[in-house]
Amino acid sequence: MSPTKKRQTMAKVARERELKERRALKQEKKDARRAAAAERTANGADESLEAPTNGGDDSVDAASDGADEAVPQPPEDVAPNVD
Repeated sequence: MSPTKKRQTMAKVARERELKERRALKQEKKDARRAAAAERTANGADESLEAPTNGGDDSVDAASDGADEAVPQPPEDVAPNVD
């Protein structure tokens, strides 16, 4: 007696092919989301590292609204000069 060879049905082959295609599409979507998130993170970091521009003048304009700017505070570890 010769051993019989089991064969896959065409329906099973089609199901497996569809499954592989769905998994590949899902992986492409995940990679695209990760790349977009990394790009947003990189762009956000680049913007925070850039020096603010105010028309080429490094001094603060007296007419500008300084409500959203923080007032610089002296370091806590330095004692104030009292004369």
